[in-house]
Amino acid sequence: MTVEQVLNQQIANWSVLYTKLHQFHWYVKGPQFFTLHAKFEELYEEAASVVDELAEQLLSINGKPVSTLKEFLEMASIKESTEALTAEEMVQAIIHDFSLLIDELKASMEVAEQNNDEVTSDMFVDLIGKLQKHNWMLKSFLA
Repeated sequence: MTVEQVLNQQIANWSVLYTKLHQFHWYVKGPQFFTLHAKFEELYEEAASVVDELAEQLLSINGKPVSTLKEFLEMASIKESTEALTAEEMVQAIIHDFSLLIDELKASMEVAEQNNDEVTSDMFVDLIGKLQKHNWMLKSFLA
């Protein structure tokens, strides 16, 4: 894979994740509503920022970011949530998605390093750190 391909895959992933988190924000119910409603908003706002950062990095290396819903859904490893989930199932789904992203970002980091793209590699390292911290907190929430 090329650096452009791994950046585009992450743009697609984070775009689908943004929508999924927004959906969870709207549809969460139950005793944890106030906690999760606010957390999901924080996470989807972060996802929107990540999409922008990834796209700008891709543009800075003369790449072309994917930018349509069709492209996002075709390229993303993250899948839409199409069923009604409980609050706990929503958190579990996010943990799953964040774990998938961590694995992909580690592989993508290697692609960037092989192509002497330290800036992109550093972006991926930062994202891995954020996702690992989020997963720790979300797993603690479920414990």
